Amino acid sequence: MKKIGLFIFFVSLCLFSIACAKKSSEAMVISSVIPAVMLPVLDPSTRYEYQAEEAQVFGGVKVSRSIRGYTGTGYLDGFANDSDYCAFHVEVNETGFYDLNFISVGIGGYKENYVVVDGENAGSVSVNGIEFGDSIIRNIYLNKGEHTIELKKSWGWIALDKLVITPSNQIDPEIYNVSAKLINTNADDNAKRLMQYLTDIYGKKILTGQTAQKGMSSAELRSIQSVTGKYPAVVGFDMIDYSPSRAANGAVSDAVEKAIEFDRMGGIVTFCWHWNAPAKYFTDIWWRAFYTDAATKINLADIMNGSDQEGYDLLISDIDAIAVQLKRLQDAGVPVLWRPLHEASGGWFWWGAAGPEACKKLWVLMYDRLTNHHQLHNLIWLWNGQSADWYPGDQYVDIIGEDIYAGERVYSSQINKFLVAAAYPENEHKMVVLSENGTIFDFDLAIRDGAMWGFYAVWNGEFVLQNDDKEGYSERYTEKHILIKAYNHEISVTLEDLPDLKNYPLR
Repeated sequence: MKKIGLFIFFVSLCLFSIACAKKSSEAMVISSVIPAVMLPVLDPSTRYEYQAEEAQVFGGVKVSRSIRGYTGTGYLDGFANDSDYCAFHVEVNETGFYDLNFISVGIGGYKENYVVVDGENAGSVSVNGIEFGDSIIRNIYLNKGEHTIELKKSWGWIALDKLVITPSNQIDPEIYNVSAKLINTNADDNAKRLMQYLTDIYGKKILTGQTAQKGMSSAELRSIQSVTGKYPAVVGFDMIDYSPSRAANGAVSDAVEKAIEFDRMGGIVTFCWHWNAPAKYFTDIWWRAFYTDAATKINLADIMNGSDQEGYDLLISDIDAIAVQLKRLQDAGVPVLWRPLHEASGGWFWWGAAGPEACKKLWVLMYDRLTNHHQLHNLIWLWNGQSADWYPGDQYVDIIGEDIYAGERVYSSQINKFLVAAAYPENEHKMVVLSENGTIFDFDLAIRDGAMWGFYAVWNGEFVLQNDDKEGYSERYTEKHILIKAYNHEISVTLEDLPDLKNYPLR
């Protein structure tokens, strides 16, 4: 009984502290926060060019000459194994931001590989087509002097002709000028107020975030609080176990209850949905049926073009089941950053396995079904397709998300992916967020680079906890000093910093 009493006292003290902090934060003057740093101006005619065959090679990388169109005396290929990479030793005459263009060709189609600058993972570059062409990572900060730039195998299978380094274009500050108007013209006031707040601070503040299916009672949040003394402003949940085919096999979830609890504490809620395919399409273990691999045999193209009417009806039934849970959130006054069909372009989930057109049709179908049929007006639609070809259109997207797992203790701002995502919209600017990440970026680097993500949301388990699901913070991915910096930086927003979002002024 004594332990129970102490626990209740501790929880009450935490709630009181958060409430007090919230009252003081309501007076926050958003216009007083610092803006993202503008890029230094470099001579646009500057150009550094390095032939790949002169780079240092490792593993199975070698010089070849069979593909036509290369410059110099050859090109590099053999990027087939994890130990395969090449290193360019370069020198720039001025400090600033540069684009790194790895002139290459993808052998067998689209390919993507890692770029490492002075030992730090800077992101990735992609290439497609049958001729040597551009493969660019943009806005990489280089100090005056010598640097080592490596291209390492991810997918591999490229022919690399040369590296060309040129000054980056200035980031247009207008990318942070986004509208608070939601795509659903009937959105409720709670959703409108949340979107108004998000757009007010975009480009000036970054919301801290964490995926934690148990919300405030999760080991993830307890571990973060033990290190930083604070809680994240955004908590991510998953509708996975509300999928009918999982529920039929005994899966249960209290994610909705935990999300309602976090909202009542003043936090911001986001939901993804690892959509377990209908049981008809199982080929393997039932709880893996959101994957494309051996777990499912679903063909979304057939469903969306009318060739599989039963499949279409099953998908509608699944959407209707999730609508029940979203309606519970709406009835409780919870606005939701809703992120279905995530990471579609990767192809590892069944909703992305049939290509972009089928997936876009499913996105539009889901939007119509939830918004117009089920009258759900608490949703802010967060699209996370990860590729321009998969973008369903400005009229179906409120916010754009990118998921980035950069590796262990990689703290770069991921500016290249930020700018790629910011360019997806067709006719207007949209907010860009880091909807999933493994490591937390260094907030000072985000300011320096101009990568002012609206929020980040670290994935759960091993990315935060020791032994994946045990108590205790793990520094495997993000060291404690970076975590503390993120939760205490002058541009960060934690749960304690959030204003009263239920009464946030609309304009």
